[in-house]
Amino acid sequence: MSQAPPENDNVPSVAAGLRAVRHAIDAAAREAGRDPAEVTLVAISKTHPAERIRDAIAAGQRVFGENRVQEAESKYPALRAELPDLKLHLVGPLQSNKVRTAVQLFDVIETVDRPKLARRLAGEMASSDRRPVCYIQVNTGEEPQKAGVLPQEADALIGLAREELGLPVEGLMCIPPFDDPPSNHFALLAEIARRNGLPFLSMGMSGDFEQAIRSGATHVRVGTAIFGPRRPRGETTD
Repeated sequence: MSQAPPENDNVPSVAAGLRAVRHAIDAAAREAGRDPAEVTLVAISKTHPAERIRDAIAAGQRVFGENRVQEAESKYPALRAELPDLKLHLVGPLQSNKVRTAVQLFDVIETVDRPKLARRLAGEMASSDRRPVCYIQVNTGEEPQKAGVLPQEADALIGLAREELGLPVEGLMCIPPFDDPPSNHFALLAEIARRNGLPFLSMGMSGDFEQAIRSGATHVRVGTAIFGPRRPRGETTD
């Protein structure tokens, strides 16, 4: 009798990963006195093939996130043809030359972080039939190597994007420093959202999403805990 290659024995079940993450989300929300339905799980599928995404879809997942426009473009049009109610978030940096494709492909762009990009998005949406929801990415740790508007400049960018450019800005996103406790960063993001009247907070990844939920996250970005390990590539967003 033939056997599967040994390396396949170590591939985690996507369905099992989803069950565990959903259970943890439910428990963290209830512990914080929140309705678990207030928290949306964004399954980060970067570097994982369409077959793994289909496993997540079969297990009931409908909201996914990708880091790169080009990678999402190679996987999601076919998946959406099969299941039109899929929702796709861009959680990686957006280059200006990819704005047109991003507007057509994504339902939520979480990484608006500079006036030039906001203007490009507004121009593209004005000439398009699509208006994806936008989040402003805030560099809460003020890390020079990381994308995101500085906290002290966030209010101005939010005002520009919403009032002058008419972008559908509805939330904020952050990626806390790897070596710093995330609670202060989550609290800072929540305060910026509160004073600007923004309802959505995308914060919390595989290692800290429970803490993010206790801090008010409405969206958590989880990849490794669902799909298993992947090849490292650039800035971590899940």
